[in-house]
Amino acid sequence: MTEAAAPGESGERRVRVVLVDDHRMFRTGVQAEIGETERTGVEVVGEAADVDQAVTVITATRPEVVLLDVHLPGGGGVEVLRRCAPLMAVPEDPVRFLALSVSDAAEDVIGVIRGGARGYVTKTITGTDLVDSIFQVQDGDAVFSPRLAGFVLDAFASTDAPPVDEDLDRLTQREREVLRLIARGYAYKEIAKQLFISVKTVESHVSAVLRKLQLSNRHELTRWATARRLV
Repeated sequence: MTEAAAPGESGERRVRVVLVDDHRMFRTGVQAEIGETERTGVEVVGEAADVDQAVTVITATRPEVVLLDVHLPGGGGVEVLRRCAPLMAVPEDPVRFLALSVSDAAEDVIGVIRGGARGYVTKTITGTDLVDSIFQVQDGDAVFSPRLAGFVLDAFASTDAPPVDEDLDRLTQREREVLRLIARGYAYKEIAKQLFISVKTVESHVSAVLRKLQLSNRHELTRWATARRLV
């Protein structure tokens, strides 16, 4: 972890970050600690104080990593993750989330990890270690403060492995993304905007999903997805 500053100094590594926290002074402090690109390799490209602001800024800037507080006005970090799910699912350049919170409660940790965050660190972390964690998350690794990893291991170890779903396996990754958004009640135009594709492409994906799952309409599709807890 002592090498965290090296990426910025070498010019070889850069990571674009959005800070999401409802305390302005904390955001300012983090920005001062990690946001000197030439020193750390981290560029802070946006900030947000609530769920709506977060979704807007993340969608507009498409950062590599989002530092996400758990408790936010408008639904909390889990709601940000839910609304940004399509951005996390982009195969070529996904947006990845690292929870950064004062809370070390097991339910908070498990909630955001189930929501799609790649890690969870507490606000007692040093600036050097935070920079190192950001680069690890950018690489797709999971990062936790030492004490918190046990919560996640216990939570997932106590859950039976899900059975293989042959029907779901027939769908491509993009078809699964469209399926989830349809099941959540999104209109075709909204899905097209979220996934950066045309309405016609959305329609093609929906038709393919209905055909592969042998369903007749979006209402049956919604029930199918809900029964499998995909929504």
